[in-house]
Amino acid sequence: MPSATNTVMIRRPIGEVFTFVADGTNGPQWRPGILDIAHASGSGAGAVYRQGVKGPGGRRIAADYEITAYEPPRRLAFKAIAGPIHPRGSYDLAEAEGGTSITFSLSVELSGWKRLLMGGQVQRTMDAEVASLERLKAVLER
Repeated sequence: MPSATNTVMIRRPIGEVFTFVADGTNGPQWRPGILDIAHASGSGAGAVYRQGVKGPGGRRIAADYEITAYEPPRRLAFKAIAGPIHPRGSYDLAEAEGGTSITFSLSVELSGWKRLLMGGQVQRTMDAEVASLERLKAVLER
């Protein structure tokens, strides 16, 4: 099962970090794989975002997602509802001396031919996605 986790310390209050991350339309500022994103419906748990991400050869892949846990300012979780794979992910935040510690985790169940054909690429994509927390840090600490 491909999975990835990364944690960074951001010198901003926990509420600011949570609010920024919870608004999916901020994603292109720190997640380089996003081609387009829009809030489609709902708020909090149950909110849906329509998203296109860069796939092989730079082509657009639908990667819409739904918020599954919305617990300000500590936890935000989601699941993909469109695209060839449906990962689950979460952002877990904690107050830390001088700011906020944020952990971004992703995982996906792949079986059969998807695991054989896509497992390595999915792992690389997940590793890059959680590494984007470094860009989030840079954006929020500007």
